[in-house]
Amino acid sequence: MSNEKTILKLKLPTDPKWVKNVVESNIEEILTDHAFCEQKAASNAITLIVQNPNLSDLVQEMAALVQEEMDHFKRVHDIILERGYVLGRERKDDYVNELAKFIIRGGGRQAQLIDRLLFSAMIEARSCERFKVLSDNINDEKLAVFYHELMVSEATHYSMFIKLAKKYGEGIDVDKRWEEFLAYEAEVIQNYGKKETIHG
Repeated sequence: MSNEKTILKLKLPTDPKWVKNVVESNIEEILTDHAFCEQKAASNAITLIVQNPNLSDLVQEMAALVQEEMDHFKRVHDIILERGYVLGRERKDDYVNELAKFIIRGGGRQAQLIDRLLFSAMIEARSCERFKVLSDNINDEKLAVFYHELMVSEATHYSMFIKLAKKYGEGIDVDKRWEEFLAYEAEVIQNYGKKETIHG
């Protein structure tokens, strides 16, 4: 875990007992929540395109991300169907909503863009960490392989969002702001890891 922690810089790791105590008895719930996490990630990328159509590199990266996240959505939905489940209703993501409170509301378009990119990187980092915990601990070979593959993908997304924040963050101390996000996330995540959701 130390390697992932070093890469992702997360300050508080997920307790692996979350998988045994919560996930394994609520697979249907977890899969539905995960499917909607992928759909929301695609929606977030679309919003970034709509708000920043002049930033061609960002538009290209987000267009590719939308396709990838919706592919993940379909793959999760395929697993749901294979197991005889039906996609449930969208779950509220309290963790993401709490994280969103840290995004700068004023301060001009650039500051808001950088915060939106760092907010997105934060979600990808925590999702990556959760997928690693799932893949390492779940007593379900197919899901273990699936979540390991997605862990690698989320790590790539995390790096991309950080890279874009640095590219468009001229005049902003992006590293300092990222450290602030990490400290805030560490406070937020203390209340999670108990529910049958990816971020719960």
